[in-house]
Amino acid sequence: MLEEFPGTFALIEITSSTELPSIREPLILETSDHLKLVAELATPITNKPAAVLLTLHPLPTHGGFMESHILRKAANRLPALADLAVLRFNTRGTKSPQGTSEGTFGDGIDEKFDLEAAIDFLKSRQLGPIWLVGWSFGTELAIKHGFEKEIAGAILLSPPLRRAGEQDLLKWIGAGKKLVALIPEHDEYLPPGPALERFSVLPEAEVIAVDGAKHLWVGESATKRVLNEIVRAVNPAKYPLPERF
Repeated sequence: MLEEFPGTFALIEITSSTELPSIREPLILETSDHLKLVAELATPITNKPAAVLLTLHPLPTHGGFMESHILRKAANRLPALADLAVLRFNTRGTKSPQGTSEGTFGDGIDEKFDLEAAIDFLKSRQLGPIWLVGWSFGTELAIKHGFEKEIAGAILLSPPLRRAGEQDLLKWIGAGKKLVALIPEHDEYLPPGPALERFSVLPEAEVIAVDGAKHLWVGESATKRVLNEIVRAVNPAKYPLPERF
């Protein structure tokens, strides 16, 4: 029995409901057009963050918010497993259990002020290189508004390339920022074949097709693949992630 040996403990298997230790800080971000946005920052308890993930949630008019499951699980696991800080926030007009951000949905245009507010906050905290992690609608905010920001790169989960298109991708050429796109095999908006063609205008982009996955990354195996790909890009010293903690 483990209790017979002082100082030992049993590792737990990491599952969909696992929330590992981190420092959680509820926040209010203020935009340059004077809106208050609900946010939360998760940071490692002991180690200095190797980088910080600025997460951008799926479409709020279709249920996307800062609690969308991939973003929540990133905050629940990556501070402890990968020494990454994770900032989540509700874009303007978006509601989640943490609260409702002021303003109204801006169709990906006015949300540029939300992204700027989040980046300014993270720069003031000096938590390491800033990486955008967008999911669906969040990828369009990253593509449209991130190319000229002080970031290390962007990770795109299920990019639909609807509001953001070729002209937006071309702006990333020579920007000196890494762009990684994770494309689910069964994505109903942009599957791997068309995605490779659309992203071909940007030689710097790394396009990764994920077998068996869908747009919403349902299931623990899909979650683990996404989180591992994030860590591989952002803090490869911590890749692959452990299955137990």
